[in-house]
Amino acid sequence: MNTRCGTIALSGRPNVGKSSLLNKLIGQKLSITAHKPQTTRHALLGIRTIDDTQYVYIDTPGIHGQAKRTLNRVLNKTASSAATGADVMVLVVQALVWTADDALALEVVQRQGKPWILAVNKVDLVKPKEKLLPWIQSLEGVDDAVTVVPISATKGDNIDVLQNEIKALLPLADFMFDGEALTDRSSRFLASELVREQLTRFLSQELPYAISVEVEEFHQSDNLARIASVIWVEKNSQKSIVIGKGGKNLKEIGSRARREMEQLFDSKVHLQLWVKVKDGWSDDAAMIRNLGYEPD
Repeated sequence: MNTRCGTIALSGRPNVGKSSLLNKLIGQKLSITAHKPQTTRHALLGIRTIDDTQYVYIDTPGIHGQAKRTLNRVLNKTASSAATGADVMVLVVQALVWTADDALALEVVQRQGKPWILAVNKVDLVKPKEKLLPWIQSLEGVDDAVTVVPISATKGDNIDVLQNEIKALLPLADFMFDGEALTDRSSRFLASELVREQLTRFLSQELPYAISVEVEEFHQSDNLARIASVIWVEKNSQKSIVIGKGGKNLKEIGSRARREMEQLFDSKVHLQLWVKVKDGWSDDAAMIRNLGYEPD
């Protein structure tokens, strides 16, 4: 057998750049990104095939210790479950920052018993650069990493180095997916994520964590996709924020999401958005299940 193929779990605490890294590794935007912690809520497969190697990356929710709501506990479970069975682990941390949640993520990675790489992200922000090496050497518990790779997921620094290190750890195996495959997720799922991304980016200061998106209709024909989505919030006051004065916010969010969809789907998109209130949905196991999350 002359081909290599395997799954690579990208693990770490919230907001260290796992989703940005996934997008760089597969060479296309797939996973949504925002500066707000816990933007990623699902384990998302990103696939890249280069010559004789197929990389099946898994972008996971950020692992965090303060998991009071049902949704937060579900996300931690999703992150741990996604790592189980992966051939290679990549622990992503932020340069010069180490928290209790990083230590928790390290435990999850080490528990898998698989070869793993420490990817130190955001090194472009380190000044002076001489601070980086002593900080890496001071980290406890990372001695069993196969290697340490300093990267910048946003700028693309050392991404090729990281990918080569991963390749060396992948097993000899047949490809799991078609060589042109990008993900195993449906267009409907990706559409809902792109709406949530723009909500998180555009209203990150005004809205709390509890917001979700459900695509109720998705019809694609020829060069047009017709998509109808519901934005779920927990309070009427949040609904007013999403809609904005005269519908201004909702219109802008829809416009931004539509442009992202047109680029991803390579077609025109007609997008309709509604905002609905479901009190306490982020602590409602049935609602969480209906929105595509997997509760305890």
